[in-house]
Amino acid sequence: MRLAAIPPLAIGLATVGLALGVVETLLLLGLLNQFVIPLPSAVLGSFGRLFAEEQLLERLMMTGSEALAASVLVSVAGISLGVLLYKVRILALATEPWVAAVAAAPVVLAYPLFLVIFGRSAATIIAMGFVAGLAPVILKTLEGLKGVRKSLINVGLSYNLTPAQQFWKIEFPAAIPTIFVGVRLGLVFALINLIGVEFLINFGGLGQLINDLAERYDLAGVFATIVFVILVSVVIFAVLERMERWLRPGR
Repeated sequence: MRLAAIPPLAIGLATVGLALGVVETLLLLGLLNQFVIPLPSAVLGSFGRLFAEEQLLERLMMTGSEALAASVLVSVAGISLGVLLYKVRILALATEPWVAAVAAAPVVLAYPLFLVIFGRSAATIIAMGFVAGLAPVILKTLEGLKGVRKSLINVGLSYNLTPAQQFWKIEFPAAIPTIFVGVRLGLVFALINLIGVEFLINFGGLGQLINDLAERYDLAGVFATIVFVILVSVVIFAVLERMERWLRPGR
């Protein structure tokens, strides 16, 4: 059978399985330290315990609700601000370097300031996720709108479209793929900071669970929770990809 005929998902799962098998073998042979890296079989076996004893599903719902709120805010505010910078060129020239600097800044270190403003609550976690994820959405929205092909714009001009029609029928739809790249990046930044702040302030959700398990030195549980977060992220990305295909013109 040719490699190209095998579904990519099957190749991916086989690669992950092979890597886990190698790690398991190295741990059993004593070539890797089990006090640092748990057995992959033990990590997989921890999921049932996490659901039954650690309320993993309830914690996911808490983190998920915070992530959803932050994601909506990031998407709406980020795309709107990106459009504003595109429309007002002088504003883009003045602020774009600062927005890029914020994207590279370790925003999570500012959590004490957010604690003072919002208190030890879900509002702090949502605000941190929002601030962390905003810059990539703004930058990619601006990049997507700037990168619209001149030929498409000329087509709109040939049909005597108004500026509003030109934007909504040609420029914005053409920029959707790049905008969604920014949305995905923004959600990644937001989710990382959400869980990081939950871990730091020990307040609810998956981040608090990782903190609790780490304090108990339950390595298998810690790794299982991290794997669970990764799986949830994969599902979110798959949903966003389908949404992008639905919104993309000429689908």
